[in-house]
Amino acid sequence: MNPKCLCWQRIVRRENIRFSITAVLAVSILLLSAGISQAQQGKRMISVATGGTGGVYYPYGGGIANIISKYVPGVQATAEVTAAAVDNCKLIDAGKAEMGVMGADVAWDAFQGQLKNYPKKVPLRAVAVLYPNVTSLIVLEGRGISQISDLKGKRISTGAPNSGTEVKSMRILEAYGIHPDKDVRREKLSFVESAGAIKDRKIDAIFVDGGIPMSAVMDLAASPGLKIRLLDHGEAVPKMVNKYGPVYYVFEIPKGTYPGIDYPSKVVANANFLACHEKMNEKLIYAITKALFEYKPDLAKIHKEAESLTLESAVKGSPVPFHPGAAKYYGEKNLKVKVQ
Repeated sequence: MNPKCLCWQRIVRRENIRFSITAVLAVSILLLSAGISQAQQGKRMISVATGGTGGVYYPYGGGIANIISKYVPGVQATAEVTAAAVDNCKLIDAGKAEMGVMGADVAWDAFQGQLKNYPKKVPLRAVAVLYPNVTSLIVLEGRGISQISDLKGKRISTGAPNSGTEVKSMRILEAYGIHPDKDVRREKLSFVESAGAIKDRKIDAIFVDGGIPMSAVMDLAASPGLKIRLLDHGEAVPKMVNKYGPVYYVFEIPKGTYPGIDYPSKVVANANFLACHEKMNEKLIYAITKALFEYKPDLAKIHKEAESLTLESAVKGSPVPFHPGAAKYYGEKNLKVKVQ
C-alpha cells in the first residue's frame, strides 16, 4: 500500500477522533447547561389527568394546572387529555400522573380494588370535591324515544371506554333492566364523537357525564335544524345505591341550562373531585389546596362550575379519605375530614 495513503488514513482517523471528542463535549455542555437551567428554575413537574376535550374535566383540570403553576412556588403543572375517570385512576396508580379529576363511583371502585380489568387497590386520596358529576341522556326528537325503555333496539353511545361515563351509563341501563349488549346497539364514543354522531343522525341517543353546562351539549342544543331532548332517569338512583354504595343521588338539571331545553330534567349524579396519590408530599398538597380557594376567581374564569366551589362543598361527597395536606388546610378553616 502507498505510504502516502497510510499517512492520509491516519490523519483522517485523528480528525474523526477529534470531531467525536468535540461533539461529545458539546453535547455534554448542552446537557449540563440544561441541567443547571432546570436546577436554577427549581421546578417540579406534575401532571393533572383530566378527560376528553368536549367535557368539563379538561377545562376545569386545565384551570387547576394553571393555578398550581402560577401560585404554588417551584411547581409546573400540565393538564393531560385522557379517557377520563377510570384511566385517571390507573395513571395515578402507575405514577404517570400525580393528580386527577374523577367521579366518586369510579374512585370508590378503584380504592377498593374493584375496577373492571384492574383488580388492584389504588391508593387514592381526596384533595377537594369540585362539583356535581351530572349524567345527561340526550335523545333525538322524532326517533320514538320518550322514556328509558324506548331505548331498546336503538343505537346509543355509552361513553368512551374506561371513562366514568361508561361506568355510570351501564349502571343506569342495568337499573332499568336494559342489557347494554343485547337490548341496544351500543357504541363506545367520547364526548366529541358522541355529539358528532347524534348531530349527523347516525345515532339515536347518547350518555354524557360531567359538570353543567357541557360544551358538547351546548353545541348540540344550538345546532340549526337539530332538535334534542333530555331524558329523565333519576329513578335509577335507589337501585344503583343499593348495589354500588351511597355515591349517587338525584340531581335536577334546571330548565334553560341549554338552548331550547325549557324544562327541568331529573338525572343521576355523583361527586366529582380532585384526587392524588397517598404518597404525595403533604406540604405540596397543602399549598395546592390553599391555592385553589385563594385564587378561585381565576378558576371560575375558565369554567363556571368553579363558581360553586366552596370550603363546605369541597369536604362533602368524597368516598375516599382526604390527603393529610388537604386535611390540614381544611382544619385551619374549622372543617374536619376523614383521613386514613
